Amino acid sequence: MDYLYEKVLRPIFFTQDPEVAHSMALKAMQVVGAVAPLRRVMEMLNFVKTPRKIKVFGVDFPNRVGLAAGFDKDALAFRSAAAFGFGHIEIGTISKMKQPGNPRPRYFRYPEVEGVVNCCGFPNDGAEEIAKRLSKLLGEKSENRLFPVGINIGKSKITPLEEAAADYLFSFNALADYADFFVINVSSPNTPELRRLQGRDHLPNLLRAVVRANEDRSKKLGVGRVPIVLKIAPDLSFAEIDSILSIAYEVGIDGVCATNTTIKRDSEFSYMEKAGGLSGAPLFDRSLEVVKYISKATSGKLPIIGVGGITSVERAGDMMNAGASLVQIYTGMIYRGPFFARDIAKGLMWRDSNWV
Repeated sequence: MDYLYEKVLRPIFFTQDPEVAHSMALKAMQVVGAVAPLRRVMEMLNFVKTPRKIKVFGVDFPNRVGLAAGFDKDALAFRSAAAFGFGHIEIGTISKMKQPGNPRPRYFRYPEVEGVVNCCGFPNDGAEEIAKRLSKLLGEKSENRLFPVGINIGKSKITPLEEAAADYLFSFNALADYADFFVINVSSPNTPELRRLQGRDHLPNLLRAVVRANEDRSKKLGVGRVPIVLKIAPDLSFAEIDSILSIAYEVGIDGVCATNTTIKRDSEFSYMEKAGGLSGAPLFDRSLEVVKYISKATSGKLPIIGVGGITSVERAGDMMNAGASLVQIYTGMIYRGPFFARDIAKGLMWRDSNWV
């Protein structure tokens, strides 16, 4: 199937506008998720469940591979994740306000280096509408689902930085009933000034507000806290990462997702679209470096989701060796095919079972 995809199907998909191709793939996954008999057959063929329990920030994962945020922005196709081999999915990014995102074109492929630049700007239906959708689609209790669902939330474009905390709180409160974990996105390069939220002027207040709301909800409803993960940029200096880690410990963040896309263009990539974030193979070395640094700085005690440029089982293994507890893919699936997650999950399961 991988050969068929790379040699036959991918060239056909790549004749399409990248966003059109994305919509086609999303629709295909949506159909699989909606047709229960088809979904179950595909789960039997492709779902990978490790014999050894994987628990990360208090959540049980069937395998270590997830679908990163950005693919299923509006919670349309997430039910089919296990049918393609994923052990979790991250929905979003979702903002308080419904917004169209940035003008098109906003996806750019670079097959020669297996990279993608996107400058989407969080197009999504808004937290309230997506919460309604999730309430209909998540009929079963979370403990009966095959895989955890993460929800990635970000700031609405029109919201000033000074009001960002309230914006994130709105989305958290609207979506908390449907999340097995949350990812706080302060690192996308495609919403003006969003990355400033990673600094000490804004980040402590933002995270404290979400953590406090999480604790209040837990006490009020008599349920467990929803783990909170912070997604950071690859373009931070190590000093800036140290500051973020210090804040994470201060407020009680449960994990870090490293990394988002990069705005840097080394000389060999200077021909690429300048606006937007670069993902895929060119990002891998820096993402790996950041994961390794965080793991060392925290003595391996802070769970890390490693994401960025994973295009092979070997690279996924490298990310795990660097200190990641879980990995995520998105661009890699564009270049390797719809069952790439299954292949990685099998490879990492073998690695776990042979770990010395």
